[in-house]
Order: sequence, then structure tokens, then C-alpha cells
Amino acid sequence: MQHRIVVLGAGYTGATAAGRLAKRLHGDDVAITLVNAEPDFVERVRLHQLAVGQSLKPRPFSDMFAGTGVALKLGKVTGVDADRRTVTVGAANEAADAAEAEELEYDTLVYALGSGWNDHGVPGTAEHAYEIASRPGALRLRERLAGLDAGQPVVVVGGGLTGVEAATELAEARPDLDVALAVRGGLGDWLSPKGRRHLRKVVDNLGITVHEETAVAAVEADHVTTADGTSVPAAVTVWTAGFAVHPVAQATTLEVTGTGQIVVDRSMRSVSHPEVYAIGDAAMVMGPGDKPLRMSCASGVPTAWQAADAIAARLTGAKVPTTPVRYFNQCISLGRKEGLIQYVTADDRAVSAALTGRLAAAYKELICKGAAWGVANPAVGTLARRRRVVTEPVRKGSEVRTAA
Repeated sequence: MQHRIVVLGAGYTGATAAGRLAKRLHGDDVAITLVNAEPDFVERVRLHQLAVGQSLKPRPFSDMFAGTGVALKLGKVTGVDADRRTVTVGAANEAADAAEAEELEYDTLVYALGSGWNDHGVPGTAEHAYEIASRPGALRLRERLAGLDAGQPVVVVGGGLTGVEAATELAEARPDLDVALAVRGGLGDWLSPKGRRHLRKVVDNLGITVHEETAVAAVEADHVTTADGTSVPAAVTVWTAGFAVHPVAQATTLEVTGTGQIVVDRSMRSVSHPEVYAIGDAAMVMGPGDKPLRMSCASGVPTAWQAADAIAARLTGAKVPTTPVRYFNQCISLGRKEGLIQYVTADDRAVSAALTGRLAAAYKELICKGAAWGVANPAVGTLARRRRVVTEPVRKGSEVRTAA
């Protein structure tokens, strides 16, 4: 019988893992099912572009996985029973009948459900703010922005990479709007002096008002209120203040952190359930300096490579590779004409060197295109020969053991 591998989520990490597994394992031995709510790949790192009205290239999974043997199951994951080794998948359309829910069995599970926006419980955020951590959220914001008249205020809350990219993209695309950025600390305070200077220059040139050392305590339909009681006008509030992982894992018997991330070893294998692997934002992965990896595409894709290679190795009797994940740079788009490439240490601390300007923008665009291309070509740079599974799974009740 085929070894059943189920991959949950088809973002950068899940899609990469599914494709890499298909390239590494023989199709006669494994059945790979990729579960996702949408039929095409979403370039999450470009959602700020989508939100301001730009068009993104369609990337249907039917084309990306044609001929690989990966089967796409459209639906939303509503539950995982890690002890029974089953996944419950509901209809992709929320309006569909709940009776359409289906249960999938697995021998190996790759959990890549990722993350969404995190409102941190700030009053009014869920009701009034817009998010760009998902395509539906970006499209909702796109529609709202299209209806704004010249001069209306837009406040982007959050001074991390997502917030900076969103604010600059918006200010460049809609110079008629009054764009502001609210950050808890200083603008770009994690960057090198050169990086901070360039970011400040671009922000000033785009006419963005920056509220530094500012925590937003409440969001209303037409303004935000800061922690010191100041009211900042906002016809639209864009919330980019961090991410929260998908809640499914917390409702399982998997060992998770307080934030709901699955605890894994160096091969991305769950420390509590060895048949489960977690990758990307869904996993608590320790990087250089014994620091948790930040939620990002830069962190997630290498964890997908690691998990796929570990699964393939264990199934084929090969040595399990464990390659440390490290950082090289932070690539930041500042609209379509400007960019910032901040070089960093292995544990993601800024060094003095930084690339700026149009060359940095071109570099960032190359990275985005490369990330999407890599999803469809996951075996590049590896030994892509498909290997045979050396042991056959034998099922007995809810157990799966390996025959000698």
C-alpha cells in the first residue's frame, strides 16, 4: 500500500514541501495530497501590491503540479486528530453545507497552515481595521481604497517589514491620499544606520507622516486612538502589527508553544508525534544563536526543504540531513522604484552594509520572482532522482508500524 503523505496548506512552505517530496519519492510508493482552500498559489509577499490595485500573475496549482503526482484537495482544514492520524477538511466555500466535511487519513502529515494577522486584542481592530496577511483581506482593502477621495487619511499600524512595505507602496500608488505610519519604536530601528537613513529619506519623499514611539490602543471607523489618548484621523486603518498562527494545532494533542506553534526538532519533526512535521510560521524552529526564527518566507522555505528531505530520507533508509537555517539579508520593497536590502548576521541582526535605491528594488523583485519560481521547481539544487521507499507501512487499527 502507498504511504499516505498529507500536506496542509499550500503557501510558500506547504507547496514547496509537496513538490519536493514528489520529486524525491517514487510515485508508486507514496500518495501525496495537498490540502488548500484556494486552487491557485498566493504570493503573500506581494499582497501589499494587490491591495493598491496592481495585478498579480495567476499561478494555478493545476499547472504548477501537472505531472508530479501531487493531488490537490480543495477545502479548509477544520481539525487534526494527531492520535488517530486524521484530518478533517470542510468545504472551501464557507456557505456550503457543513455535511460536505471529509476526513483524510495520513501516515505522514506536513502541517503548513501558516499564519494570519494578529489584532492583539486591541479594541475595534477586528471590526474596523483592514489586513493584508491574506488575499481576501488584500482584496477587501483594495476595494475600500478605490473608493477613497483625494486627501483622505490612511493609517498603517505596525513598523515591521510588512508595515513599511504597505505604507510606501500605498503612498507611491496613491499620492493623493494622506498616508501615516504608526510604529511602537523608532522608524526602522532594527536596521543599520545606512538602512535607517535610506528608509527615512524614502518615507519623507513619499510624504508619509510617521508617528514614532506610538502604540495604538483602539481603532474606530474614522480614527485610531493611541496609548496616550491622541486621536489620529483614519478613513482606513491597515493593521500590520504582527502575525498569529492558524488555531488548529492548539486544539490537538500536539506539543505546542503558548502562541500555538508546533514544537519541532532540527528535522522539523514534532517532538510529541513523530509522524507529524511542521514548517514555516506554524513551527517553533530554533535558529542560529538559539533564537526562534521569525515568521517570514525567508525562514519558511528552508524549513520546507528540511522537512521534505527528512521525510524522504526516513522513508528510503537514507541518512537524515539537518541543515541549519540562517539569514543573509532582509529584502524590503519601498514601492516599485525604491528598495532596501539590509545585510544581516546568521541570527538576523543588522550589519553596517546595505544596498539601497533602484538596484535594491530590482534585487527585491528578483527575490520575489525567485520565491514563486522555487515553489514550482522545488528540487532545483538537490538530487532530484526519485527514490523507492525501502519499507512498507503496515496498518493495524489506528496504528502504523514499519514492517521489517
